[in-house]
Amino acid sequence: MRLSVNVDHVATLRNARGGRFPCPVEAARCCIGAGADGITVHLREDRRHIRDEDVRRIRAEPGLRLNFEMAATPEMVGIALELRPAACCIVPEKRAELTTEGGLDLRAAGAPLAEAIGRLAGAGIEVAVFVEPDPEQIALAAALGAQAVELHTGTYADAPEAARGPHLARLRAGAEAASAQGLLCHAGHGLDECSVGGIAALPQISEVSIGHFLIGSAVFHGLPGAIARMRAAMQAARAA
Repeated sequence: MRLSVNVDHVATLRNARGGRFPCPVEAARCCIGAGADGITVHLREDRRHIRDEDVRRIRAEPGLRLNFEMAATPEMVGIALELRPAACCIVPEKRAELTTEGGLDLRAAGAPLAEAIGRLAGAGIEVAVFVEPDPEQIALAAALGAQAVELHTGTYADAPEAARGPHLARLRAGAEAASAQGLLCHAGHGLDECSVGGIAALPQISEVSIGHFLIGSAVFHGLPGAIARMRAAMQAARAA
C-alpha cells in the first residue's frame, strides 16, 4: 500500500506569515526521504494554500510521484496537461468550505467531467475520481473512463471509534465494487494513526492520501517521525 503525503498545510503555515518558510517543496523532499511513496497537492481555485509555483517545483523533483488534486475546471485541466503529473484526482470544490466535504456526485457530473477525464487520460495521466463508497458512483466512475477511485473516508474517520463499524463496512463494499469494475482503489480524508488500520486492512486499497494529520503530528514528532509512525500502523494492519 502506497502512502501519498499531502503537503497543502505546510503551505498554509507558510502563507500565514506571507513569507517563504516553511517551504512545501522542502517538505515534499523530506517526506520522500522518510519513506513516503508520493506527494499529493490540491491546487484550489482560490490558491488558499498550495500555489502554482509550488506545484511546478514539486513536479520537477526527480523521481517523485505527484498526485495532483483538482476540480474539473478548464483552468485546472490545462495546468495538469502542462505539468503531466503521474496522477490526477478530481475532487469537488466549494470556495467556502474548510476542506473537501464529500465525494463527487457523478450522477450530476455529465459530459464536462467525461471530457476532462478523457483529456487527462489521453495524456498518459492516471485519473481518479473522489467518490463516496457507493457502488453506483463507482460504476459511473468506470463508465466515465476513470482508471481509479479514491474513496472518501471522512465519515468513517470522524466517527467515534466504537461507531465506525457500519462506515467501514461501506468502505469495504466500495473497495470490492471498485475491484469488480477493474478500477484501482485509493482512499483518503481525515485518516490518522488510529483510523488508518481499518483502511489498510482492505486488500483492494492500494494507496492512501494523508495530509492534515501528518503535518499536525510533525509538530510533535517531526515529518520523518510522523511518517514512520503512520507507516507502522499501516503495515501492522496490512500484515494482520
